Amino acid sequence: MKLYIIFKEYSSNVKKQQILTAILFIILGALSGCAQKDIDYSKAAADPAFLRQSVDKLTEVITHDIFSPPVASRIYAYPQIAAYEVLLHDYPEYRSLAGQLTDFKGIPQPAPDSVYCFPLASLNAFLTVSRSFTFSSEMFDGYEAQLYEKYRAIGVPEDVFARSIRYGQTAAKSIIAYAAEDGYKQTRGFRHTVSQAPGHWVPTPPAYMDAIEPFWFKLRPFVIDSCNQFAPAKPAPYSTDKESDFYKEVMEVHTVTSNLSEEQVQIASFWDCNPFVMHTTGHVMYATKKITPGGHWLGITGIATRQANADMMETLEAYTRVAVSLADGFISCWDEKYRSDNIRPETAINTLVDEKWVPLLQTPPFPEYPSGHSVISNAAAVVLTDLYGDSFSYVDSTEVAYGLPARSFTSFSQAAGEAAISRLYGGIHFMPAIVNGAEEGKQVGSYIVSKLNTRKRTGEGAAVAVME
Repeated sequence: MKLYIIFKEYSSNVKKQQILTAILFIILGALSGCAQKDIDYSKAAADPAFLRQSVDKLTEVITHDIFSPPVASRIYAYPQIAAYEVLLHDYPEYRSLAGQLTDFKGIPQPAPDSVYCFPLASLNAFLTVSRSFTFSSEMFDGYEAQLYEKYRAIGVPEDVFARSIRYGQTAAKSIIAYAAEDGYKQTRGFRHTVSQAPGHWVPTPPAYMDAIEPFWFKLRPFVIDSCNQFAPAKPAPYSTDKESDFYKEVMEVHTVTSNLSEEQVQIASFWDCNPFVMHTTGHVMYATKKITPGGHWLGITGIATRQANADMMETLEAYTRVAVSLADGFISCWDEKYRSDNIRPETAINTLVDEKWVPLLQTPPFPEYPSGHSVISNAAAVVLTDLYGDSFSYVDSTEVAYGLPARSFTSFSQAAGEAAISRLYGGIHFMPAIVNGAEEGKQVGSYIVSKLNTRKRTGEGAAVAVME
């Protein structure tokens, strides 16, 4: 009898223990389920470092593929626009670029009742457009795979992941279609006719390349009204008269480059940004690749956004505004380049002053006036100053990857001024091309600042544009 009671009590205690254990597991499971349900991956997903790394990857591919400066500016602009239009769905205080960029009607909108990871979709749109605009698209493969693994690791559910990727690709497709109508394809294959008249551009050593993108001015601008909206004053007419303005400009380049300080040499090298520099050693010719002027300024943009601790949308806003200013700056600059068709200092000095003179920098293969770096640097500097102020000090390490030391600046305008004057030190531009080019760039940048509104005004609705 006692044994039965003991066993009964033991059995009862075991059952109680089992019941309590089961209840505990149910509670823990419920808590675990709640925890899984309440995981907030949104902050980790919107890491601006992912965006900066993606832009840097695009720069790497552009440099590898040796795109010319104007073509590179186009390649930078459209992926930024795609990414921007997708990401603003998480940021209702931002405005779509639909109706603000020429002929741009927006992108297809996401399903209203579905969950998306818009940072992921945004980066997918960026990379998809980037792939379609570059030759070596396989260079994105490893980077893109690693990026998506990071999104899975931070807890993006698989259904949300797949849906976000699909939306990114849909957005990218619409931006690629928008780009297809900008006139780029129609200008392929056209060559510049070299004039034999004195004072006009001719191919320069050592490669004697054809003039690059002679019809770039025909491309559809993003914000400016037309390619000649901010056309600079005409350059001084060619003259062999030693008292003429032109001859004095020639002698200025010759004198300055013959007496360069170490600092001036460093400035010229830092802002060279020639994507294809040809070297000759005996009978052997080889080329080195460098970042383009636009790539340099997007590098500066990345540095500025990091230093300002900008979130992902603020970072993308800066990249997009700068990329658009660069693209419009090149369209504006290239319009006058092929209208004036101005001779380069190298040709003029070799003809009129010193046939053995060689510039510090290799002369780029297109007409001299105005200075492209002066135009686009000042356009970008105006946009960045609007975003971060006129006293934004930073260290520019963009060229470190190309073997050059970093340089410090107290403002974007100081950097733009240095980029402009570097063309004189390098011996590839006359001073009017630098001064008037800088003014043209400031006008382009100021116009974009006044017309391109990325932030909504107080009380403005949250509706986004829907592509027809």
